[in-house]
Amino acid sequence: MIYLDYAANTPTDERVLQEFCLVNQDFFGNPNSLHPIGFAAKDKMDSITESMTKGLELAESEIVYTSGASESNNTAIKGIARSSRHIGKHIITSGLEHSSVSGTLTHLQEQGYEIDMLDIGKDGTLNLVSLRELLRKDTVLVTVCAVDSELGVIQPLEEIAAIIKEFPNCRLHIDATQAIGKVRFDCNIADTISFTPHKFYGLNGCGVLIKKKDLIIEPLIHGGVSTTIYRSGTPAVALAASIQKALELSDLEFEKRYEVVKESNTYLRSQLKTMKFVVINSPMESVPHILNISVSGIRGYVMQERLAEYGICLSAKSACSVKTTPSKPVFAITKDKKRAMSSFRISISHMTTKEELDYFIEKLNLCYSN
Repeated sequence: MIYLDYAANTPTDERVLQEFCLVNQDFFGNPNSLHPIGFAAKDKMDSITESMTKGLELAESEIVYTSGASESNNTAIKGIARSSRHIGKHIITSGLEHSSVSGTLTHLQEQGYEIDMLDIGKDGTLNLVSLRELLRKDTVLVTVCAVDSELGVIQPLEEIAAIIKEFPNCRLHIDATQAIGKVRFDCNIADTISFTPHKFYGLNGCGVLIKKKDLIIEPLIHGGVSTTIYRSGTPAVALAASIQKALELSDLEFEKRYEVVKESNTYLRSQLKTMKFVVINSPMESVPHILNISVSGIRGYVMQERLAEYGICLSAKSACSVKTTPSKPVFAITKDKKRAMSSFRISISHMTTKEELDYFIEKLNLCYSN
């Protein structure tokens, strides 16, 4: 099997899994329990959070543990919208967002919130003029992704944040799911930020919402005592430890991993450019981990199925998308529905080999010819 779908999920690093198992065995108590084993679990949880916030340059109160990026996005968007409804019900977003963002906004729209969409440039970046034009006194939230999951476009977050600061009633939420672990990222740039470690060799079923300590939002999950009032539930000490370990490793090995991926991306682009039936959709400035292409005359999900017959695993779009619809990001930058329908995503990692890429190129040629 050739795995080229690292943007959907990554294999768990053995060191992360080992950390999870050790902590799960040694600190199995409920951190909320008022006895020695509970106290030991709480001390460990606090130590993990302290290490995590130190690495991310945050305050400990700014970490909210969740079940994944989808929950983090839901918590941030709904929480900000509901706690700010006395100010206004206007939200700004883009057509590049993951379904956990767009679906949440559709839910809020049904409750009377007004959603405006930002214009997108031909390079896939959000139009800052459009942002200025859409912002109003009753705008309570702008929610954008740091890196698009289908094209890999890196958004101008510093410029976006600077513009929003001119509107004190407006908050900025960033979905950093495809950014953290792939690019250097400033975790102090927004009011709320979401990510999950299974995108950078951590475990599934856990995530983080970074929330500024002075920001009050309405919780999504209500209940008893936990690590924070913003997300009830028994603190998962071992999962938190696994997140911290994945973050630590991604930071320590960042340059080495990035250079390998960049080299693989350059090689893959050079090979694809020789194929007349292929159009590369991802701009050169995108993260090297994601490369989106279109194959003339063949729908993306059809090509995905043909390649799977040769043991090649990749995605037509984001793994959470409906396969028979055109790619929203590709259509947004090309305005070409056929090209958006025939697009699919190749996502690589530092573990991807040249031999795997050569095999993919060979079978892509074969699938097109047949």
